[in-house]
Amino acid sequence: MRATFFKSLEELYREKNDIVVLTADLGFKLFDVFHEHDPERFYDIGIAEANMIGVSAGLSLSGKNVYSYSIIPFLVMRAYEQIRIDVAYHNLNIKLVGVGGGFTYGLEGITHYGFEDITLMRSLPNMSVVVPADPLEASALAKISYEHQGPMYIRLGRTGDPRIHEREPDFKVGKAIMLSDGKDVALFAVGNMVHVAQQVVSMLAKKGIRTTLVNMHTIKPIDKKVIIQVASTHGHIFTIEEHYIHGGLGSAVAEVLAESQYGGYFNRIGIDVDSEKSIGTPDYLREVYGLTSKSIYKKVLNQIKE
Repeated sequence: MRATFFKSLEELYREKNDIVVLTADLGFKLFDVFHEHDPERFYDIGIAEANMIGVSAGLSLSGKNVYSYSIIPFLVMRAYEQIRIDVAYHNLNIKLVGVGGGFTYGLEGITHYGFEDITLMRSLPNMSVVVPADPLEASALAKISYEHQGPMYIRLGRTGDPRIHEREPDFKVGKAIMLSDGKDVALFAVGNMVHVAQQVVSMLAKKGIRTTLVNMHTIKPIDKKVIIQVASTHGHIFTIEEHYIHGGLGSAVAEVLAESQYGGYFNRIGIDVDSEKSIGTPDYLREVYGLTSKSIYKKVLNQIKE
């Protein structure tokens, strides 16, 4: 997903002279083309993320379309004050591209986990929060992001993410994508969990359970219309995310359901903030935290039976 996003951005970089790309001592091979094509529009700021955001703000105020890249905990948490003051409050045209959502860097331990980023970014004024679910969505988002006015946080995985689309979708910021339509249960998923949710849909189908699956690639602005539409026809709704359940997709959907006086069953599936912290490969950690298709299937099925 990361490689696809920046491949599409490379094409724009060649065409648009106002694009400037910054990195915090990361992605050397990833950015070779940017540096070779026009080194005056590519900056490696070093391991100084807060400084990178300040430089990004200055470039944006000078009329540049800025993309700032780093690993999520360092981009979002370490530089949060600068993002809040320099970028969000001034409504600057800066795209913050974070890599390593959830357990992506699981072997590096909790310092590299990305569990809080959506919560923090969606709380900021003017900030859009977008999480593509596969490489094709990432490619579409790279193109759309150039035209987007105002700050945007883009959450990416790394490489090897499976496709959920056969061709590039009609991807629009703030507009969810309905992947399946059923009447028994509804799943709202985000990012890499969309593919997992597709597997859950197939497993439930074998039990005769018809499932609606919604790809909520945009957390802010949230697609209230599709949430209310699904809530009007479903008695069971679940959200699925590789993120803390507090403040992420589950919280965003819960806010809409509460305000629309939803009377059905709702449950957030994700990472509990008080869970015991483990270290390991992403697949191992998803097993530990119950974010595999098998674990989610069991949770959904048990609740429907109850």
